[in-house]
Amino acid sequence: MLYIPENYKPRLAMYDVQRAIDYIKRTFQMNLAIELNLRRVSAPLFVREDSGLNDNLSGKERPVGFDIPAVGETAQVVQSLAKWKRLALKRYEFYVGKGLYTDMNAIRRDEDDLDNLHSVYVDQWDWEKVIDRSMRTTEYLHQTVRKIVAAMVATNNALRYEFSALECHISPEVSFITTQELEDMYPDKTPKERENLYVKEHPTTFLEKIGGKLKSGKPHDGRAPDYDDWELNGDILLWNDVLGCAFEISSMGIRVDAESLAKQLKLAGCEDRAELPFHKMLLNDELPLTIGGGIGQSRLCMLMMQTAHIGEVQASVWDKHTIEACRNAGITLL
Repeated sequence: MLYIPENYKPRLAMYDVQRAIDYIKRTFQMNLAIELNLRRVSAPLFVREDSGLNDNLSGKERPVGFDIPAVGETAQVVQSLAKWKRLALKRYEFYVGKGLYTDMNAIRRDEDDLDNLHSVYVDQWDWEKVIDRSMRTTEYLHQTVRKIVAAMVATNNALRYEFSALECHISPEVSFITTQELEDMYPDKTPKERENLYVKEHPTTFLEKIGGKLKSGKPHDGRAPDYDDWELNGDILLWNDVLGCAFEISSMGIRVDAESLAKQLKLAGCEDRAELPFHKMLLNDELPLTIGGGIGQSRLCMLMMQTAHIGEVQASVWDKHTIEACRNAGITLL
């Protein structure tokens, strides 16, 4: 549902909006690469349908597919690059402690609600890093989260110096909590309500262990069973003052190994995926152990530029009601 903040007024003129978007994207990817020791690589916009490389997300979303007559194959626009990146690390001969990042553009045709935060168009930095088995720990996951937050804080501080009208603050102190701990704190609330209540008091939060069922019998949120280890993953959530809600910036985690993949495929009722080429490689320990995630480019711009709608920082397609309501509220959609 569209939300128009009371007395909302954009902080930057249209020309400066474009300058700020460029500044954020250039500065953050540089800071992220330094913090995590990443190298930029090129990535596909689409993959073969039968490759098993596309991200199934929560399992409900339909990828956009099309035929390629000259190749005699059907392709799918990527929904994320979670699996492709891991294969790329092997093919490009990356070593332990070194990783890659790339610009990922996707189309999410089945996005339920096109609201302030959700668009059919997705743009994010996808990153992946080679680790060894000793690094498949909660401690290493937390260390990585803190480095990503440090890159965000450094970018935001530099942006505010360049654009004095911007006043976003990102706390460098990360609060870590599991989805079960959050459910125990607010058993009568929905997952989104729990996030809002907690992140309002802890404005930089890492919510851990997403995908498996909680004591209530329901998962906090959906996660595909074949990329993150549900015991070693999570979301980076920041408090958004403009919208008054918890704001997901990144979904990330230590990736499945052969054991956790087999377990999660069974729990999700997706054991048939074990026959796909990518999954066979994983189950045969032919791919490196990794950690990785995605960081929303437009969402980061939204937060730092204190905009009310994601359409102020990215070009997409919106319904007539959204277009008219935003126009009446002085919100310019790109």
